[in-house]
Amino acid sequence: MKIIKFFKIPIFAIIIGLLFSSCTGKDGKFKLPGGDARKTPADPKKRVEQNIREGKGFRIKSLGLGSKGGSFDFASSNELWRATLDALDFIPLSSVNYSGGIIITDWYANNQNSDESIKISVRFLTNEVRSDALDVKVFSRKCKNGLNCKIFEGSQNLSQELKIQILKSAAKYKEINKDKFKEENKNWTYPDMD
Repeated sequence: MKIIKFFKIPIFAIIIGLLFSSCTGKDGKFKLPGGDARKTPADPKKRVEQNIREGKGFRIKSLGLGSKGGSFDFASSNELWRATLDALDFIPLSSVNYSGGIIITDWYANNQNSDESIKISVRFLTNEVRSDALDVKVFSRKCKNGLNCKIFEGSQNLSQELKIQILKSAAKYKEINKDKFKEENKNWTYPDMD
């Protein structure tokens, strides 16, 4: 018990010293924590993003404390995801990760030439239906009698065509969802505030 009492004061002094040392600048002078208002955005959302980007903060959701069951933004509610699955319906899928935002197909060869095959990867950069929402890459594999295969990034035309097809389909899904929402909520009224 005497040993614990003996170490209490030095440990407490070390902790206080560490706390105060974090409040000193490069010149060794004591400074209060805070920032320059000219370098901080006024919009709270932008300020939070800047702090997280600079490593000054965290989101409670990232700790798993924000919700009990996790987020449930399932694919059926995401127009881009549904449109991509529709566009790639002809080809077997190798990897599908909704939370990671990527779909990768298996190698696909048509019946005419089995020595040439393609593989498609689609990365989702945002959930919004817009032109920069997707990164579509097409890879080609050419083999000689099933051996000595060479893989290279394939046709930009095919990747652009797929991207356009996906975006058009996603826009249709979005319009359908918007109409469905309006139809479901057309009779909704605000409750009386009396």
